[in-house]
Amino acid sequence: MSARAKFAGVLAVCALVAAPTATASAAEPEGPALAKKLAKAVTTDGINRHLIALQRIADRNNGTRAVLTPGYDASVEYVAGKLRGAGFDVTTPTFKFDQQVPDAETAKVGGQTFEAIPLEESPQTPVGGITGPLRVVPEDATTGCEAADFAGQDFKGTIALIRRGGCTFDLKHRNAAAAGAIGVIIGNNVDGPLKNVTLGQPGVLPTGGVSKADGTTLGGFAGQAVTLDLRFHLETRTAHNVIAETKTGRKDNVVMAGSHLDSVEAGPGINDNGSGSAALLETALKLGGSPKVNNAVRFAWWGAEELGLIGSTEYVKSLSFDEQLNIALYLNFDMIASPNAAYFIYDGDNSDNVGAGPGPYGSAQIEKAFADYFGAVGVPTEGTDFSGRSDYGEFIAQGIPAGGLFTGAEGVKTEAQAAKWGGLAGVAYDKCYHSKCDNLGNLDRTALGRNGKAVAFVTASYAISTEAVNGVPPRSMRASARAFKVASAPHSHADAA
Repeated sequence: MSARAKFAGVLAVCALVAAPTATASAAEPEGPALAKKLAKAVTTDGINRHLIALQRIADRNNGTRAVLTPGYDASVEYVAGKLRGAGFDVTTPTFKFDQQVPDAETAKVGGQTFEAIPLEESPQTPVGGITGPLRVVPEDATTGCEAADFAGQDFKGTIALIRRGGCTFDLKHRNAAAAGAIGVIIGNNVDGPLKNVTLGQPGVLPTGGVSKADGTTLGGFAGQAVTLDLRFHLETRTAHNVIAETKTGRKDNVVMAGSHLDSVEAGPGINDNGSGSAALLETALKLGGSPKVNNAVRFAWWGAEELGLIGSTEYVKSLSFDEQLNIALYLNFDMIASPNAAYFIYDGDNSDNVGAGPGPYGSAQIEKAFADYFGAVGVPTEGTDFSGRSDYGEFIAQGIPAGGLFTGAEGVKTEAQAAKWGGLAGVAYDKCYHSKCDNLGNLDRTALGRNGKAVAFVTASYAISTEAVNGVPPRSMRASARAFKVASAPHSHADAA
């Protein structure tokens, strides 16, 4: 990673004397005493206990903790109850959203009917659907992500079949539209249906998702006429976030950290995102509701992330400009224990040139805080794109600096990454992403522990000072500055008399 702005002494870390390896050293990062203490207190065992709780909640509720299910409601009760017991000010504010209720979700070809679930933000088809020849985009690690993927075939007036992975659904379907397709079918790249996913913005072509197996079967009908029928209506739903704030610290310079609490319907969501939720919860519990901090810390567990970042987006939009201004920064933790783990940090300054560009001012400094922590303990890291796929989205849209950690989803680990971090090259970071098998057996607990300590260290460091991010000094420095100003002021004649 390239050199980044200093963290104003809060996270001044000794330079590495050798290239870091995937085996953490015994070095202790330099920083505030609170950060060191909290990082030691947050353990893998402590985080894992919360994951066991979330697994049992899912097991008691049809194997899922998806929003609008009893499993999600029980997850909210578990987290909120723990936080109240630790002395936090806790609320579970509601938010409303429109949910797609299907009227038609089929792809018919060769006398067979396949379930094709409309992606969020997909246009609808007319009654009876749209019909055209099925064209299969050749499959590779980034299927449909480049315009060249559509070369060599005539896609005009066709339905394009594209395998998931390598880039956003939105980019895939826009590339298909540019090639002349009239509709898109996305085949999952992991077992199970492709549901509760979004284009991220209003789409240009009707786009439906099918299971991995159905996508493979459909590929055998290439060239035949397929009818894609995607229709739905909207119904208003209500769900809850969990918000907990320390009773101590400045309320006009709040450090905010969040994770989404909901799973997909297909499974219990223990990595996605039990891992981030559990690490954040253990950090909050070990910090306590009334710590000795300069800045208040506000923790959030978001609902309906899997339906399109709804809980976090509605929360940020509900705040006035002044209330948004009170948030110094936002830290996001979504999937931090993937079984074939990478160690990714959101690329705040775009120095890794991974796609979406830099975050708001202060995001580069947040990235450096995490990079310095991992560098000090001997764990190499890489930058990852602000792709818009997690709950930092509305924060950065409103100019709030953000950062966080990620161990990878359906993307594939490279040879270089396997050499650096261990694990298997050519295999997804999380083979159970959005699947039933995302359970207690689907975790890298070494990554869980390392990332959990990083969550604790950086959160506590900013609770002491956000000066590197927004210029607001810690209380002791403000007092020293005032004392210096008084001592340096010229004495009046009356004082000298």
